[in-house]
Amino acid sequence: MTAAFDSIDATRDFLAARLLPPPRRLAVYRGSCTAPDPIRVTVGDVFSDKRPQSYRLSIKPGHIMILATDEAGAFYARQTLAQIRRLYPPPSPLPRLTIRDWPGFPVRSVLLDISRDKIPKLKSLLALIDRLAEWKFNQLQLYTEHTFAYAGHEAVWRRASPLTPADIRQLDSHCRQRHIDLVPNQNSFGHMERWLRHRDYIHLAEAPDGADTPWGFRWDGPFSLCPTDPRSIQFLAGLYDQLLPNFTSRLFNVGCDETFDIGQGRSKRQCQRLGIDAVYLNFLKKVHRLVRDRGRTMQFWGDIILKSPGRINDLPRDVIALQWGYEADSPVDAESGQFAEAGIPFYVCPGTSSWLSIAGRTDNAIANIARSAAAGLRHGAAGLCVTDWGDHGHLQYPFASDIGLATAAVHSWCAASAAKWSITKSLDAQLYLDSSNAAARIVYDLGNVYQSPGKLVSNASVLFRILVPTSARADPMPGLTRGSFQAAEHAIENAIARLPRSQMSMPDADLLRAELENAAAMLRHACRIGLSRLGAPPMSDKALAAESRRIIREHRRLWLARNRPGGLGDSERRLPVASR
Repeated sequence: MTAAFDSIDATRDFLAARLLPPPRRLAVYRGSCTAPDPIRVTVGDVFSDKRPQSYRLSIKPGHIMILATDEAGAFYARQTLAQIRRLYPPPSPLPRLTIRDWPGFPVRSVLLDISRDKIPKLKSLLALIDRLAEWKFNQLQLYTEHTFAYAGHEAVWRRASPLTPADIRQLDSHCRQRHIDLVPNQNSFGHMERWLRHRDYIHLAEAPDGADTPWGFRWDGPFSLCPTDPRSIQFLAGLYDQLLPNFTSRLFNVGCDETFDIGQGRSKRQCQRLGIDAVYLNFLKKVHRLVRDRGRTMQFWGDIILKSPGRINDLPRDVIALQWGYEADSPVDAESGQFAEAGIPFYVCPGTSSWLSIAGRTDNAIANIARSAAAGLRHGAAGLCVTDWGDHGHLQYPFASDIGLATAAVHSWCAASAAKWSITKSLDAQLYLDSSNAAARIVYDLGNVYQSPGKLVSNASVLFRILVPTSARADPMPGLTRGSFQAAEHAIENAIARLPRSQMSMPDADLLRAELENAAAMLRHACRIGLSRLGAPPMSDKALAAESRRIIREHRRLWLARNRPGGLGDSERRLPVASR
């Protein structure tokens, strides 16, 4: 992780600049100390609590003391002080208190999708890292399919505005200084369609012409690498040799999820002879050898191996399984128990529920994360990783993930405190800096609009399915009525009506206001499309098309404010314009 004194120096500088009156003097100790300094930061054997990352923070009039097990603990004490000072800004005195604190999960991770289709600007990623550090996350993964600038593979990433090796090294350094492990992530089996659709790579595909999915539709085109073709492993070895040297982490997430097409293409004969589960596991073990030989510990998504529980015991012992499920009622307890019983280290991986929703699914996110954290603690999970995906154009703005990220921060650090925690008050005080306490309630309520039509769909909102129709999915309209859309519009208006009263002072407050307004416009537009499909159009086709074009223009502007241009064209093409 970070160098020995990095967090101590950062704590010293923070305390001296923010808390001490002139002359600002501060001593830092690594061991026993009785000096009468107004502020003391002590790391090492003097602290009786030996749990990693733990600390004790004491604030008394004219005196602040931090005792920490290690540099990470001192760093987290600093983050707590930053949050306290935000609640009691100068010239207010700090409250008298003592906090003893330590994490529930040793690893508290965030996975951000940068492959479908949004890649944040470097400035945006650095700001996100700062926020995650203050919220005491200590791992970050940037989910990658085709968005790293691999030399010799320019055809795949040319229009994607990919992260470069220099970008990764800068992010890695920024993370290390904040006790965050930036874990390399490269999907290595399924979800390889962005590679395999190109002429130079389609020979590696399992099913070049597509395959049936377990979700009731047919996938058009290639999806997974062929597990029985030796060239697949050779291809991955070349990618790993370019990617991994840019990271200091000793972990590596190779993905390998949702390989639904295996056995429907070139590996069919071998799958019939050995079984799909055996073919999958054999390939996973070959990937594991690549990772092990490069000095890393392999993480992989556990969904495929869980379909054949008898195979869990055949996994290498030095892997970390990632147990994911994104609905409030996902079987996280049973699946976590299977990995725990087999002695396989694992993380529980809930989601922010932001994707395929426009504004999030607030209640689902909170329940999904809370249940996952409880199951992880019960079964001894090594970590909690909250995932933030961008399926079908990454049309949601960052605010749609805020509640999920904050909920995961609380439950992964101290789940017992969640019952007394007000998420809206915390977000207004610590993130949106809204003295009116309006902003977080807008985000919360917009994120619950998904429930207003009275119809729930899996892993998405019904309004998103109407706004972004795909031939691969079932028609979302059955069961919806005029009253469904009127109720949704009413919920949208009630939420966004608070926006003029908000008093946000965060640096990007104006941008957040615009994102909230355009997200509300997208949801409202979905309602109007739905009413038109029911034969009760609220406006003419011409007016509806004009509204869509306005939404797309604003979406383009807001995208470019935080993100690189690559992927924008793919994203905005998913939004409806009647003239298309």
